[in-house]
Amino acid sequence: MPVARPEPQEPRVIAHLDLDCFYVQVEQRRNPALRGQPTAVVQYNDWKGGGLIAVSYEARKFGVKRSMRGDEAKNVCPGINLVQVPVSRDKADLNVYRNAGSEVVAILSTKGKCERASIDEVYLDLTDAAKEMLLESPPESSESIFEEATKSNILDLPSDVGDREENVKAWLCRADANYQDKLLACGAILVAQLRVKVLEETQFTCSAGIAHNKMLAKLVSGMHKPAQQTVVPSSSVQDFLASLPVKKMKQLGGKLGSSLQDDLGVETVGDLLGFTEEKLQEYYGVNTGTWLWKTARGISGEEVEDRLLPKSHGCGKTFPGPKALKNNSSVKSWLDKLCEELSERIQSDLSCNKRVAQTLTLHARASKENEGNSMKKFPSKSCPLRYGTGKIQEDAMKLFESGLHDFWGSRNAGWSITSLSVTASKIFDIPSGTNSILKYIKGRSSDASSAILDSSSTPESTPSVGNVTQFNIADLHEERCESSSMKEDCDNSNSAKQCSSIEGKGLPKKLPKVQGAGSILKFLSQSQPGQHEKRNFDGLICSHQGPESSSGASEAEQHGRDNINTAAVHSSGSGDTWMLNVEDIDPAVVGELPLEIQREIQGWIRPLKQATPKKRGSTISSYFSPARR
Repeated sequence: MPVARPEPQEPRVIAHLDLDCFYVQVEQRRNPALRGQPTAVVQYNDWKGGGLIAVSYEARKFGVKRSMRGDEAKNVCPGINLVQVPVSRDKADLNVYRNAGSEVVAILSTKGKCERASIDEVYLDLTDAAKEMLLESPPESSESIFEEATKSNILDLPSDVGDREENVKAWLCRADANYQDKLLACGAILVAQLRVKVLEETQFTCSAGIAHNKMLAKLVSGMHKPAQQTVVPSSSVQDFLASLPVKKMKQLGGKLGSSLQDDLGVETVGDLLGFTEEKLQEYYGVNTGTWLWKTARGISGEEVEDRLLPKSHGCGKTFPGPKALKNNSSVKSWLDKLCEELSERIQSDLSCNKRVAQTLTLHARASKENEGNSMKKFPSKSCPLRYGTGKIQEDAMKLFESGLHDFWGSRNAGWSITSLSVTASKIFDIPSGTNSILKYIKGRSSDASSAILDSSSTPESTPSVGNVTQFNIADLHEERCESSSMKEDCDNSNSAKQCSSIEGKGLPKKLPKVQGAGSILKFLSQSQPGQHEKRNFDGLICSHQGPESSSGASEAEQHGRDNINTAAVHSSGSGDTWMLNVEDIDPAVVGELPLEIQREIQGWIRPLKQATPKKRGSTISSYFSPARR
């Protein structure tokens, strides 16, 4: 249910820009021969010519609508050009449209706080830019007004064709206007300039609404299309909303709007003015009641979020009628395709924008055979998102199986899936100072690289998000570690597995060969002998030689007696000591590493118990007398 937000104390200038029949414009830019011709973009579907997702204004004159199929559109307009969206993995590929939308967002964001609401619409908070214009070059003192701004549509302003532009210019330049309207006038000029810039740089036209809040700007942006803008002065709000159908309002198009019509007899927003705030709260609760009361008066405190990138990434596919999926193998086949695309998109987001997604969600629509009117919905399922195509595919299938079990029990037949989608959400910027582990590894061999990186399962730059304690290990790639198994020759006693410190000049120039296919030690490059610094882990000891080598050596020896499975690292550095508690190691992170490295780290964390000499009285048989014969 909607919740009322506090209204800002200062007046704002908010714009909503909507690209005109955007998909068609993208195709017209790709093929200029389509300009001025009746054109429609059809979704990937061979049934009746595919569904229309965008229709040019030239085609609309013939009666073509987006609700039509391609074949029906040809009957209405025989000369229509039907352009199919690009196809990838047997489904529509919208990347060309997403990228085109990003071009527009990059231009619009230069003037103020920008919120990308969808692939083809943007909110702008131009308050600061409007204040700056009003202070430095107010419209009433300007010798000329930007020409496109004089073509604006001002609510409640006479719109005579002959004097329209002069009337608009006079409104924009009023010296006696109140502060709010003066800000709106500056906002109208700014939006006009931005629209012209978008047209010049991208060849796309857009329409816009300019008001004091997001709700009103959104409502009027589509009033005068294409390539026009509409301004809502404060004095025009009540008359504008009075006759507006209640279902046209954001968040009132569903159950809440139907409830207003059925329970209160409300058909227009103006009808809500007849109800007190207390009465609306009685029907719909305190928060929603207050929101309805404010909405009827054009009051909204919703702010423009500073977001140029999408809040989530989603990939989906519908399977209508006979195309419905009816077994696990067909579902898995499609989930693999959807997850492959999703993996590419979140990996691109990570590489280009340094953002990481944390949650994977599966949505589906399903029906049961012989139960066509079943009210039970297929439940959405979520889990932590693991980067890598193979991992996402595996987790998505597990989510589907879990949802199917809740929906249909343990039966394996009798259901059909008509829609599938996977979504990556809870996307955050990677904290500054966070780097891939690969930064600390140099001189990797080809086999070493393949041991860590698998293009099908692990991204090249695996993100790390959460409350992570950061250590200064920028020089870790210059350190050289040796496992305790390599040092047993130094001390064969069971009580100590750690070698004492070695003098810097006595350090070997090469690491001993690591046995096995993949030890984490093989990925750490060697460094030249130098000073000695001891780093003390719980389960892993790294030693560096320095001026305090003697005391450092004795401490290392003592720690080696208390920790069975340890390793030493020799490199240059200053003498200091720091420790890592094994309880701070996240098992989930260890689980993301190659199997052979997992075993080695588990050995550090949970070392095998060492055999101890049997002493008298150490076994239970010692407490019983020998059996008499």
